[in-house]
Amino acid sequence: MKNKLDDYRVRSGANVKLKDWPTEVDRWFKSKDEYEQIMDDDLSKLRSLQTLLYAHDRYSVLLIFQAMDAAGKDGAIKHVMSGVNPQGVQVYSFKHPSPEELDHDFLWRTTRCLPERGRIGIFNRSYYEEVLIVKVHPEILAAQRVPERSIERKDFWKGRYESIVDLEKHLYRSGTQVLKFFLHISKEEQRKRFLDRIEDPDKNWKFSRFDVQERERWDDYMKAYEECINATSTDHAPWYIVPADDKRNARVIISKAVTDCLASLPLSYPVLDEERQKELKALRKLLRE
Repeated sequence: MKNKLDDYRVRSGANVKLKDWPTEVDRWFKSKDEYEQIMDDDLSKLRSLQTLLYAHDRYSVLLIFQAMDAAGKDGAIKHVMSGVNPQGVQVYSFKHPSPEELDHDFLWRTTRCLPERGRIGIFNRSYYEEVLIVKVHPEILAAQRVPERSIERKDFWKGRYESIVDLEKHLYRSGTQVLKFFLHISKEEQRKRFLDRIEDPDKNWKFSRFDVQERERWDDYMKAYEECINATSTDHAPWYIVPADDKRNARVIISKAVTDCLASLPLSYPVLDEERQKELKALRKLLRE
């Protein structure tokens, strides 16, 4: 039986054209009550799987969220991971790099934040910014002090894609499962959400002139995302193109993908050896006296 998530997963070697991928699909639920029930059920599964992941202590999971502004990354992370034990989750948001970070290769600052074994790591934006915003704004490369011999190569961006794929292969071999979500919002829906941020005083802080300026480069960003997704979606580190015009539906899809990923890992609670079992029996006897 086909998994509904297959409709959103990009297979290795695919030729993605984002105009052919929907930004809104039929809802996975029929009412608000059913939506809340689905999210509660998935969160319960996620809690159990997270505990198992932590106890097994051999694997980790890295969730990467990328999107255009106002696509709902923050809300998706908040709702999908709400109620999960914070000791087992590490969330990082990557904004403008610091001088120290600029003195290293483009993967350095994110590599330092990779999840430990037994934990779930979340990147709100990531090293993929280096083949997205930097590609749309190549002037940013000047601040990165990349050697001219590298920038002048015709295969410069191909080299960055290869570095990313190689990193994710290494992570997979080391026990880290990487899932990547592109929240696919339409330009019209983004316009509505921008207007909402302007009209709602409590959301004014979320909006700036820079958001409008970047919106003018929409086509450039769509091309950059297409090239990035096509070059870096692999069987061991897939991209999911999540229809994001409906925030609740997007959260359900992401929640299902995360729980399915964790459920697919060969996790188990540690089996105690005979010596340890004897020790526990002795301690139990001591406590009952």
